[in-house]
Parts: sequence; structure tokens; C-alpha cells
Amino acid sequence: MQMAHGELSVARPGTGREELRSAFLETRAATLKITAPLSAEDQQVQSMPDASPAKWHLGHTSWFFDIFLLSRFSSPVAGPQLNHIFNSYYDTIGAQHPRARRGLITRPSLDEVRAYRREVDAAICGFLDVASDPEWNAAAPLLKLGIQHEQQHQELILMDIKHLLFSNPGRPSYLPEYPSGACMLAARRQAPWLEFKEALVNIGALQEGFAFDNERPHHKAWTHAFRVGRHLVTCGDWLAFMEAGGYERPEFWLSEGWATAQAEGWRAPLYWSMQAPGRWTQFTLTGEREVRPREPVCHVSYYEADAFARWAGARLPTEQEWERAAGEVWPEKGTSLHPMPEPAAAGPGPQQVFGAVWQWTASAYGPYPGFRPLEGAAGEYNGKFMSGQMVLRGSACVTPPGHARLTYRNFYPPAARWAFSGVRLASDV
Repeated sequence: MQMAHGELSVARPGTGREELRSAFLETRAATLKITAPLSAEDQQVQSMPDASPAKWHLGHTSWFFDIFLLSRFSSPVAGPQLNHIFNSYYDTIGAQHPRARRGLITRPSLDEVRAYRREVDAAICGFLDVASDPEWNAAAPLLKLGIQHEQQHQELILMDIKHLLFSNPGRPSYLPEYPSGACMLAARRQAPWLEFKEALVNIGALQEGFAFDNERPHHKAWTHAFRVGRHLVTCGDWLAFMEAGGYERPEFWLSEGWATAQAEGWRAPLYWSMQAPGRWTQFTLTGEREVRPREPVCHVSYYEADAFARWAGARLPTEQEWERAAGEVWPEKGTSLHPMPEPAAAGPGPQQVFGAVWQWTASAYGPYPGFRPLEGAAGEYNGKFMSGQMVLRGSACVTPPGHARLTYRNFYPPAARWAFSGVRLASDV
């Protein structure tokens, strides 16, 4: 994977054995290249309970292949100690080291974790060399799941390291700022809303192709007449909300959101800092710089997104509305380290559906009608978190190519801000 101008590149898993082997090896190499700019100290530290050290991500993604494939079809590499350290939340597999204390795992060392990765990679390739057709047919879905799982952690590594570097007194950058020649801005002469009539629509992933279990089954959903924002909410829009006292006016906020904002002292999105009255800077993975009004606003919680929508006389879309509005838009290839402004060559449909920010919806994260989790420990992957979370749709600038899709259901607690999360508005017709 070449990281030119902050871009990431990861292969999309195919279905054949050699295609899947190539996707596996490319994904594993991509993770190491993401962590390459980081020192051993950078990869050890944990800046908050929700974030994990990069070293832990390197070990956990290896453990996933070790436990779900090698322990079933070959011989596992990890012993009891690594199982305990790198098990994230799989209770059916065993006890886990507390998430909030992952930064205390100084041993195994970073070099030892990298060696563990190499052992797992060699063992997986060795298994693929000798697996019978029945073994391959049983293993292939788990290998695809492991690749998608590691791609999720590639995004998490960048989320977590951004919070860590922001917490550092010197606020160092992950990479130097790269030139942004593609920042020609749309004039926004188009109507700001796209309208949709009431309809019974198909929602969710079909059986063909990869999807997480929470994206299925494909089913019917009714949507009343609605309209959805053609554009994402920008930093300039958010500055107007702040100047109008949006963070000081409880009438726009859910009760729990208002209490959280007051307790946490929220007065702007995460990573924004006031340098002088009316002058805001924003910390990015390429360093601190002035807030740019045309960029999509990023790192806001569901509570903030909902409050902004109320202030704007709108609301957040349901995930069914979002999926219908996104329609046939295909995820863009290539990502960057920060959401870019909308390009000048804007089409007629919703803009920046993918590749900028995850977009909060009004939908609580729950099961689709007829949902069935995967069998065994893999069933803990998504279903057990269907409580107290809100759904986000689309993808972010740091989402690996090949990982985004129309039916993807991301989810976070409503107070979470360190994800690359933003806002697209909706309203009733």
C-alpha cells in the first residue's frame, strides 16, 4: 500500500482462493504501513478508555485470524496469555484484559507483536496451500470476515492515534500536510434538498456478496415522503450554529445530550480550539490548521448532530431514508486523512455519500426483521451491541477502499465524538 498524499489503498476481497490470499496479504501489509509513521511509544499509549493502542490493534487483528481460522482448521499460534490480552469482547472464547487498561500491556513488546503477526500470516498461507475443498469452502467466509474486520481496525487505528496525538502537549502530526489540488469548490447553485415520495422500498444486503450479519436480511421498509440534504453540513454551517448560541440553548438538545454537553464542556466539535474570538483551528492527522468553512464538519456526536438539525429546522434521516436516498451511488475509491470539500464536478444526486464522513441517522441500532447472528463466537461480532447505540451510514475519509457499501451499518454510542462522524440533514415533506 502506497501512502501518497495521505491516501490508503486496500484490495477488495474476491471469491477465489488466490484472490482471497492476495486480499489477505494486502490487507495485512496495509495495516503495517498505516502504523509505519508511528514510534514504538506512539503505539503503546492509550489516550482514553474508548481508544486502543496501535500495538494492541496489531495483535488483536492477528488473534482474530488465529482464533477463528487457525484454531478451527489448523493449529493456533497464540497461547493462553495472548488469548487473554488480545481477546476484545468474545465471552464465549474466554476472559479478556480490561479495555480501559490496554495501554498498560507493555509486554509483549512491539517487536514481539509484529513477530506474532508474521507467524499468523505464514500459518494462514500454509493452511491455504493444503486445505481441501471442503475445508476451503468452510474457511473462506471466515477469511473474508477477518479481512473486513482488519479493515475496520485500520480505520480505528487512525481514529485512535488522532486522539492520542491531539492529547499530546505538542500536538504532533501523523503525517505532514499533503497538497490538496482537488479542492475546487462547488458553487452550490443546485437546490439544497432532494425530495422523495412515500414508498415501500427494499433495504439491507442481499445474500450475494459479503456483508456483516447486521446488514441482513434484505427486507421491505416503508418510508413516508421526505427530503434529504444534497450536501453534507459544513464547518461554515457549524460556525453559524455556534455563533447563534447552539451550545448554550437547551431548547435544541435532547435532555441526555444537554446534560452530556454541559458535563463535558462541549462548545465546538472535538479537535476544534479557539485561538482568538471568532478564530478557530482544527487538529487533523496532518497537524493543526485553521477551520476551513467548506469542509464537511467532522467529529461531532449524535447529540450535537441532532441539536444542529433542530436548530436548522430539520432532523436527521432514518437509516432507511438514507439508504433510499443514496440509491445507486457507488463508494468512491481512495481515501484521505481528513474530509475534503465537495468537488466542483457535483452530480445531480446527494453529494459525498461516501468517503468524507460517516453520517449520523435518527435510527437506533437494532436488528432487522428476521435478523440471525452468525453461528458460534462470530455471532458476538455485532448482535450483542444492539442496545444504546445509534446508526451511522456512508463511510469516512479514512475508511479503507473496498470496505464501504450502501448497506453498511456503522454504530456508536450517541456521545461518541472521536469517530470521523458528520451530518446530513433531512425533513418531512
